[in-house]
Amino acid sequence: MKNMGRSTISKKPNDHMKLLVTTFLGIFFGFTLGITFPALSLNKLYHPASIAPVYQKIFPGGGNNSSVDQGLKNISQIWVPSNPRGAEMLPPAIVASESDFYLRRLWGNPSEDLTIKPNYLIAFTVGVAQKKNIDVAVKKFSENFTVVLFHYDGQTSEWDEFEWSRRAIHVSARKQSKWWFAKRFLHPDIVAAYEYIFIWDEDLGVEHFNAEEYIKLVKKHGLEISQPGLEHNSRHSWNMTQRVGDKEVHKQTTEKPGWCRDPKLPPCAGFVEIMAPVFSRNAWRCVWHMIQNDLIHGWGLDFALQRCVEPAHEKIGVVDAQWIVHQALPSLGSQGEATENSTPPQGVKQRCKKEWKMFQNRMDHAEKAYFKAAAAAAAVGTR
Repeated sequence: MKNMGRSTISKKPNDHMKLLVTTFLGIFFGFTLGITFPALSLNKLYHPASIAPVYQKIFPGGGNNSSVDQGLKNISQIWVPSNPRGAEMLPPAIVASESDFYLRRLWGNPSEDLTIKPNYLIAFTVGVAQKKNIDVAVKKFSENFTVVLFHYDGQTSEWDEFEWSRRAIHVSARKQSKWWFAKRFLHPDIVAAYEYIFIWDEDLGVEHFNAEEYIKLVKKHGLEISQPGLEHNSRHSWNMTQRVGDKEVHKQTTEKPGWCRDPKLPPCAGFVEIMAPVFSRNAWRCVWHMIQNDLIHGWGLDFALQRCVEPAHEKIGVVDAQWIVHQALPSLGSQGEATENSTPPQGVKQRCKKEWKMFQNRMDHAEKAYFKAAAAAAAVGTR
């Protein structure tokens, strides 16, 4: 028993020594690793080969602490007030402020995606009931046009029978109007790739229309906002938009007595209707900003188009040599809601008239506010 006691007591110094040696070795190993770690290449340590070149470009020093700190410092110094709002912290060369509707592949080299870049865009607001009419109309537009269909009835797959429909852009929202779609999906920065933007109704006859020839005449006569002439048997509201048979283009007309306080103002000049307008890229940028979010039918907009080009009586006109027929088919009006006092089409028309008055009032108030502010600023400047 005594021997056993001595044996137990004699082992304790050895255990303490082992603990001290283990601790010392751990400290020595950690210290050695800490000294050598910065010299290791961070790229080789955990960056994939595909990322390393980018990392090395940002931090040329190989990823050591000083180069990382310098890179972050440089990034934090970027502030470009001329960049689009919200993108001021980005270097200008990386900012992509505009887009398009070009369809791209999911594979391959992006630079090889497009065999053709359409120069123009045609947007129709459609319901499946007018499918055949739209098929005829779309075929009047060459591959130089991007085709966009705005579906107000929610039916899109029914159009797959047409080969061209598979290349078109389809946007669907039930019971919405052409100008509701245009305001939300044809932002000027989205359609900036297109020289001319056609925004058309679905009930147009195009037997005597050729889109490429139309573009040639628009360019020849310097029209920034235009429409095809309406055949005389078309349903129309204004003399200005009726086709003149012996002309390529007309920019002025006469109306009923008292309708035009100035022969160079709407509806005698500087005027097209909203059923089949065509806008240049620059004109559309202005018009888009004038469209009100809640006034979805666009009534009254045709009288205000003159504000977006100067001089309007020279740059707005009707192309007579390429004409269309307004068939006035029941379409979007049928999407309204019946009440005790009106049918669906009647309810839609009442809303249209109400919106026209609202738009006129807003424009009047906006003008007055502008001139009042301008006068106040001028008065301050003269003191």
